[in-house]
Amino acid sequence: MSAVAEREWRAGAWQGFARVFGLSVAGFGLAAFGFVAVLDPYGLRVGPGRTPAPLMDGNQRFMYPQVARSGLYDAAVFGSSTSRLLDPDRLGPVLGGRFANFAMNAATPFEQMSIARVFLRYAAPKVVVFGLDANWCAADADTKRLTFRPFPAWLYAEGTPWGGLRQFNGQGLAAAWRVALARWAGVPARLRADGYAVFTPPEADYDARRAAAHIHGGGAAMPEAAPVDPPVDAVAAPMPALGWLDDLLGAMPPDTRKVLAFMPVHVAAQGLPGTANGAREAACKARVAAIGARRGARVVDFRIPSPVTTEDTNYWDALHYRLPIAERIVTALGAAVATGTDDPDGFYRVLPRP
Repeated sequence: MSAVAEREWRAGAWQGFARVFGLSVAGFGLAAFGFVAVLDPYGLRVGPGRTPAPLMDGNQRFMYPQVARSGLYDAAVFGSSTSRLLDPDRLGPVLGGRFANFAMNAATPFEQMSIARVFLRYAAPKVVVFGLDANWCAADADTKRLTFRPFPAWLYAEGTPWGGLRQFNGQGLAAAWRVALARWAGVPARLRADGYAVFTPPEADYDARRAAAHIHGGGAAMPEAAPVDPPVDAVAAPMPALGWLDDLLGAMPPDTRKVLAFMPVHVAAQGLPGTANGAREAACKARVAAIGARRGARVVDFRIPSPVTTEDTNYWDALHYRLPIAERIVTALGAAVATGTDDPDGFYRVLPRP
């Protein structure tokens, strides 16, 4: 073979290889796209009459929109991790309705409002419960809308535009694979169909000494060491998230039962009287109480020194209570809504207070 012929042969061979390789890549890409589209891990096709896929992604922000769009639930919990242990199966008999739990780890008010708006587009809610934390009182809630966790705004948009393309990535492919394993191999879902999951360690593993170390020295929010005169802006500074909450409650049907609950974090994470944080929290509670009175919502304050919040063995750390406390909260919410009075044992107060 001459040198010219050999070069032509090599060029043709490489062209053939490139053609086969390109077609193979394209074929694999189309197959992978079809795999993700068929398994629909983020529930883009979910709506009334079409149930969500198994909830297999570890980031709840990707999983909850399909639950909200499903039309299977007419009651909901919104909040951060301090509300995640409120079991929908226990809330329903106490407050009424078919509950889903949309509370997300470290969720900002903006993220909580985002999933609440999706839920309200697809449900005429009988009951809504907002678990409130200090982030609802923050002056920067409008600028610090997200955390380091990815937040898929496209899943919260009406109609999820271009969703089929947006979910085609490594994360979507992994989630689709886990959905396949759940459907065909019986692998357990990461979240129950109603969004609930026990994210704390097993109760059998509870270590009181370790918990006390987390509560009092593990980096959780701590009160000031000594009372200080609160700066003027501690009370006067804006709380933009409360305006969002007010507007959302006003957009709900008049017969929706609305519950706003400051969650029972340990006293080590509460703003104590006589401190700047305490003044800020008191002002926040007063504003929430006014919103509740205006919108017909019951406001329940567990974020107080109480027999529960002062006992270290009720907590894993300063923010996260144990499962038995979650059950007490559900029962207490039912009592607070039914009676409108403070707990005789001091676990909660109903706001506004006389």
